[in-house]
Amino acid sequence: MQIKAMVTGIAAGAAVGTVCYMLTGSSARQRRHLRHATGRALRAVGGMMEGMSDIFR
Repeated sequence: MQIKAMVTGIAAGAAVGTVCYMLTGSSARQRRHLRHATGRALRAVGGMMEGMSDIFR
């Protein structure tokens, strides 16, 4: 399994999902909450991948 490819796929999926959600008629508060939640999720995934790479070294 290639970790870099997996991270790229997750990031691309999150970006596409965010754009699709924003193009629908959501309110400004919902968009702000989504951006905040997406940022937290991406940081969590990044931390997890960093931990996994440290384990495999």
